[in-house]
Amino acid sequence: MIRLLLVLALVVLPPLQATRGRADDTGDGSAAARAAVERLHAALLEVMKLGDRLDHPQRYARLDPVIQQVYDLPFMSAKTLGRHWRTLSETDRERWLSSFTRLTVYTYADRFDEYSGQQFEVTGVEPASHETLMVRTQIILVDEDPIELDYRLRNAEGRWRIIDVFLNGTVSELNLRRSEYSSVFKRDGFEHLLASLEEKSASP
Repeated sequence: MIRLLLVLALVVLPPLQATRGRADDTGDGSAAARAAVERLHAALLEVMKLGDRLDHPQRYARLDPVIQQVYDLPFMSAKTLGRHWRTLSETDRERWLSSFTRLTVYTYADRFDEYSGQQFEVTGVEPASHETLMVRTQIILVDEDPIELDYRLRNAEGRWRIIDVFLNGTVSELNLRRSEYSSVFKRDGFEHLLASLEEKSASP
């Protein structure tokens, strides 16, 4: 059964101070934020249901354009490095974004490879700090408890895009990646960190 420990990256923002209760869908962006998350879920279900008919590169090809559209990957890639981002040249920033993006899509293609009745359900949209929104969802599993999976989105150039994912409502895998990547950068340097990401996203 698929369990989600997403390898993405995240934000140096203060703790969420979300208002409980659903945000109004009229003019505050909640409808657009919900639609972005539902588009991601639809793409994931599609590749899962195709199962053995798609190999990893084919799943990657199908998910890549969707993930790049619904995630704010440039923003996230910068935040994963914390203060170290400012020390990189423009060329190295582009290299990092490319590797970060590739690993993000690779991870989805690797983990969402089978279907056994799972369903995604959006349970609400709530305002969060810094003019972001939290789209709360759950993955309905057969004969198991649902998995809470919440997405934090911001309005980036007129489009609501995902900048963080929370497992079971509290665990930010993205924040954990920032801690991990910053630590490796400080200890071993940028080139070593970049090589480690590229190795993880090498073809299976």
